[in-house]
Amino acid sequence: MAREIQVTFDCDDPAALASFWADALGYRIQEPPPGFDTWDAALAAMGIPPERRNDASALIDPDGSGPRIFFQRVPEGKTAKNRVHLDVRAAPGLTGDERMAALEESCTRLVALGARRIERYEPAPPLQGGHIVLTDPEGNEFCLD
Repeated sequence: MAREIQVTFDCDDPAALASFWADALGYRIQEPPPGFDTWDAALAAMGIPPERRNDASALIDPDGSGPRIFFQRVPEGKTAKNRVHLDVRAAPGLTGDERMAALEESCTRLVALGARRIERYEPAPPLQGGHIVLTDPEGNEFCLD
């Protein structure tokens, strides 16, 4: 039986990281509960003090096919390389120079949003088409694939 999954990021600034990943993935911030125009209004009605209103944020796939992505504030910072990471499929179906050009274009856009470029891996046929490793604004590694 297939299960629905959620991807969770521990982070320092859930709102900022959610905004980055929404732009990176074409996702959108999850809407506030019915009856509220903003999350701030909903959290105020729930009695959440202003200093705790950035403790979490969530993204949803506008098409409803991808997993929900949740961001939660944690007290500790990132200290080691991720053991699990996202591959952002920026060039599906493309090969060779066309693929790498599409990855570079996506990389440039994401760096402008706050990502940091780490390394480019050239295509190594027959199994690897090439990819670029980046980090998000809080240092979480991901690949443009």
